[in-house]
Amino acid sequence: MKNSKLRRQIAFEAARLMYDRQESEYFRAKQKAAARICKGWVKPADLPSNAEIRDAIQSFARLLEGDSRTAELKSMRLAALRMMRRLAPFRPRLIGSVLTGHTRQGSDIDLHVFADSTESITRLLDYDGLSYQVERKQVRKQGEEQVFTHIHVRSDYSFELTMYAPEQHSYVFKSSITGKAIERASIAQLEQFLASEYPGLDIEEALVEAEAGVDCYRLFEALLLPLEDVKQDPRYHPEGDVLYHSLQVFDHARDAMPYDEEFLTAALLHDVGKGIEPRDHVVAGLEALHGFITERTAWLIEHHMHCHQIVAGSLGARAHRRLRECEWYDDLILLGECDRAGRQRGVEAPELDEVLEYLRDLGGMFDPD
Repeated sequence: MKNSKLRRQIAFEAARLMYDRQESEYFRAKQKAAARICKGWVKPADLPSNAEIRDAIQSFARLLEGDSRTAELKSMRLAALRMMRRLAPFRPRLIGSVLTGHTRQGSDIDLHVFADSTESITRLLDYDGLSYQVERKQVRKQGEEQVFTHIHVRSDYSFELTMYAPEQHSYVFKSSITGKAIERASIAQLEQFLASEYPGLDIEEALVEAEAGVDCYRLFEALLLPLEDVKQDPRYHPEGDVLYHSLQVFDHARDAMPYDEEFLTAALLHDVGKGIEPRDHVVAGLEALHGFITERTAWLIEHHMHCHQIVAGSLGARAHRRLRECEWYDDLILLGECDRAGRQRGVEAPELDEVLEYLRDLGGMFDPD
């Protein structure tokens, strides 16, 4: 096999792994791809560069996402500007695929922020009612161990804020793909970029429209995707991660009540809080979903844990009586049945994209003309 052909095949397979989000790091993706293609050791010189893999990922994105990708990229850039204005005290800089245009389905919006403490940023996020999770990751770079603080914010899109000390504001960050200085845009630079990239765009009007018309399904996706990495106690959840469980529960709910959008939404989102605050996932989930779900959906999510107490006989008589007095009690019992049924190992479950599209179509069925 010629080296150039081998490199292309490895790059294509590594790109597929990364586009499908089976791998998130270039190094691991190319190693796994090489092992699959060559069935043995591969010379380092035959491995594709990060840039080659990135180009292959873009080919996947253009092929699978079509024209909608252009509109989505524009929407993500406007969302980035909106978030940066919120974070203005921390001199935010947009970096990565949303700035360069190398996005793929499910891409985060990556921002650098500069602050003395994590709390100063999270206080502002709390004030704006945004859901987030703080992650501290130890990374070895240039022979030194460094701890990076990432704040994952869930809004209409997923944001990753990487925090640096204020004095690093002028530091030159280099790309792991090209080795060159990373492109970064301040608020003013992003506004200029949008004006040149989209002639005739009224930025302020577009931001107002975006704020008023946040797509709830994008928020649902942003809350659900991280659940794939949230494992559960195998004594109660032998099926594995929370996303797989949620998709199973939705599938059972769809079999039972295929046209009940509120019930299906509760089935899909009942455990989203586990990706935010596992110790009190119901409250965390309801806070994240506030304003995006109906009263009935919120009530079902709020009380879904009581279903298991009812079955176990551990729910107090007074609390049970209050639940029975609600007109949605029978729906709650059914949700509990779907929840318990959605704990099977190795069964087929629908893909998240399919589920969200089903809900979107269902929501549009009864819209007025």
